[in-house]
Amino acid sequence: MDLKQIHELIKIINKSNIGEISIEDKDGKVTIKQKEEPVVNVTAAPSHQVYTTAAPVAAPAPAAAPVAAAPAEAPKADNLITIKSPMIGTFYRRPSPDKPIFAEIGTEVAPGKVVCIIEAMKLFNEIESEVSGTIVKILVDDASPVEYDQPLFLVEPTK
Repeated sequence: MDLKQIHELIKIINKSNIGEISIEDKDGKVTIKQKEEPVVNVTAAPSHQVYTTAAPVAAPAPAAAPVAAAPAEAPKADNLITIKSPMIGTFYRRPSPDKPIFAEIGTEVAPGKVVCIIEAMKLFNEIESEVSGTIVKILVDDASPVEYDQPLFLVEPTK
């Protein structure tokens, strides 16, 4: 079974109510399990989860910033919309190293605006926002691997 067939099976499983499927052929065995919808609780962010693009040497300084920012975000947490990854791949915040970042905290997004790129199998896929609002949190580091349906951004919708 090749990778394209496995991706097609994953799409079919995600659209159905099948919990698990196992397929075995001469090349091996593949088991696909439907994962439960993850529970995202943005109101209680532990201080040990720091999302930053800074080098590990600068870790003590960013650790103080999220503690101060957490109370300001708490009132907005109940109405935030999550932009999730539509595929497995590598998350990039800019089209190339010498180009500007697509979206930062405070960036206004609208349906169709590119917010990031996910590289999958040597293809660079532009990920567009499906909502209007302001990005309040970036949940993934640049050049990090992402899973299908993994939260990437938190957006406060426009009123």
